[in-house]
Amino acid sequence: MVVLGTGGTIAGTANDAADNIGYTAAQVGVQQLLDAVPGLAQAAGGVLVAEQVAQVDSKDMDGGIWLRLAERCRVHLADPEVQGIVITHGTDTLEETAWFLRLVLDAAKPVVLTCAMRPATSLAPDGPQNLLDAVAVAATPGARGVVAVAAGVLHGAEQVRKVHPYRVDAFDSGEAGPLGWVEEGRVRLAREWPDVQAPYAQAAARGLEQDQPWPRVELVASHAGATGRLVDLLVADGVDGLVVAATGNGTLHRDLEAALLRAQAAGVQVCVSSRCALGRVLPRPGDALVADGLGLGAVKVRVSLLLELLAARQA
Repeated sequence: MVVLGTGGTIAGTANDAADNIGYTAAQVGVQQLLDAVPGLAQAAGGVLVAEQVAQVDSKDMDGGIWLRLAERCRVHLADPEVQGIVITHGTDTLEETAWFLRLVLDAAKPVVLTCAMRPATSLAPDGPQNLLDAVAVAATPGARGVVAVAAGVLHGAEQVRKVHPYRVDAFDSGEAGPLGWVEEGRVRLAREWPDVQAPYAQAAARGLEQDQPWPRVELVASHAGATGRLVDLLVADGVDGLVVAATGNGTLHRDLEAALLRAQAAGVQVCVSSRCALGRVLPRPGDALVADGLGLGAVKVRVSLLLELLAARQA
């Protein structure tokens, strides 16, 4: 089994063990994290190989790290000796990384992201148990696809989202509910392992090979008193795509909607999501802007649009 480190709070340190918010993320190497958790090799059922892909606070995650991470995953997934992959990650952008990997990896084996809400130096760190649970998931016979595990709960990449800024059980899976749970080293599934189709696998691989700049996709939001000024400035600045977190069922302030229609007419690809935590946008007859019909949320829609634009650029 392979463990890929990217940094995050799970690798963070603080000067005071009682301080769970004033820490510095991405300070401890992934091999050190593994060495600090008894029973990992037993849970894995074999040798654990650690590899440091990046060392960042996940708020600073970017496309370059995503591409390197995907490439290392592809290499290890192709190795018949590797049963599965665990990725240590920060919580802030874990859902985005999980969705990106879900779209670019043909993961017939498990790719399990895990994290922590408390630093490694905490009086009661959550990272060691999360890491142990992630290894148990990756070692489960029949496991497949990109998933995330935290606080004993197993989430699919499509559903997982961070919903709390502080508590250790900071993730949920919305209306779909969790994929399952990890109980004393055993996985109890609530539904089937996720789909492993990777519609943008070739686009991501070519993007890495060509070392080309990513398309630029920005987020905007509709709200009381919204204007189209920001959209107009982004278009003038050369943005490639826009994802808007709309109110309700994809509704937009009229001034913002007018600006988005101008952007679309100028060749910028626009997709409408919703600010609502649950549900999905239901399209209406005559809608001029494309809506997120999957209920992914704006940050994941942005990932999808990035990859769509990357693939179109390579066509």
